[in-house]
Amino acid sequence: MQPLIDQHGRIATDLRVSLTDRCNLRCTYCMPPEGLDWMPTDEQLTDAEVVRLIGVAVRELGVTEVRFTGGEPLVRRGLVDIVRQVRALDADVEMSITTNALGLARTASALAEAGLNRANVSLDTVRSDTFHQITRRDRFADVVEGLAAAEAAGLGPVKVNAVLLRGVNDDQAPELLAWCLERGYQLRFIEQMPLDAQHGWDRSSMVTADEILSSLSSVFRLSPAAEPRGSAPAELFRVDDGPATVGVIASVTRPFCGDCDRVRLTADGQVRNCLFARTESDLRTALRTGASDADLAARWRTAMWGKLPGHGIDDPTFLQPDRPMSAIGG
Repeated sequence: MQPLIDQHGRIATDLRVSLTDRCNLRCTYCMPPEGLDWMPTDEQLTDAEVVRLIGVAVRELGVTEVRFTGGEPLVRRGLVDIVRQVRALDADVEMSITTNALGLARTASALAEAGLNRANVSLDTVRSDTFHQITRRDRFADVVEGLAAAEAAGLGPVKVNAVLLRGVNDDQAPELLAWCLERGYQLRFIEQMPLDAQHGWDRSSMVTADEILSSLSSVFRLSPAAEPRGSAPAELFRVDDGPATVGVIASVTRPFCGDCDRVRLTADGQVRNCLFARTESDLRTALRTGASDADLAARWRTAMWGKLPGHGIDDPTFLQPDRPMSAIGG
């Protein structure tokens, strides 16, 4: 087995698989109110193609973790079957999902039974009115129900991912942490990144990691977690001497590119070696024209070898990717 190594010595073992670019929310920092032009069905990988490429990644390239993303992965009708087939490929691969949790109450048990290990849920507020303001949908109660269902189905530890927006929910960090602590969810704050479809991201208005930690420290005692961070994106802090922790993913102000172990596969079969990459490598065409698993693996290794040392957000020449987050996958 030859791993997915780049010219800077990093090895990718964590595969993020976008199953669709469609989403049933319209979060203000992600897409416009009217939504986007969705990917044509014939361009999207079939369930069998998704499973085959994951199999190549696991068997030929040393991938040990697979996370299903979107868009919103729960809108992919074949999701449960995809999970089941990947589990049949490898009993040990760690499988998780990043979801907005709409519909998770209906699917959590089936996903757990199929072999999913864990759920990450995107939730930026625990106030229903603020939720409506951010997502443009009145679905807060459904997310709460989905979180509870994930916990009950054993998809834990359940993690909550939150983005703070200046003037919207930037005063709610302690409130959100208290809510998660009460329910046993692991909260991770994520700095807003330049991945919106509108290309309206402005660093000067972004709520930084320092601001997040300052807000939390006004209510809780925070201390650095003892365990090493490794390749994990979140910097962890013990809350009130533990054992509970809160994480901050400071992709912009405290980049962790040097320890990155992630690679992404889009819903239309393109390899992205970085979340902010301006180029992609096409596996779908090779897949559909008879390429062997060995050939697909070789193409994937070539795609990873060219990964840049960092995302370059601080570089004056930085350009936001053409694809928005909903079409890349988290």
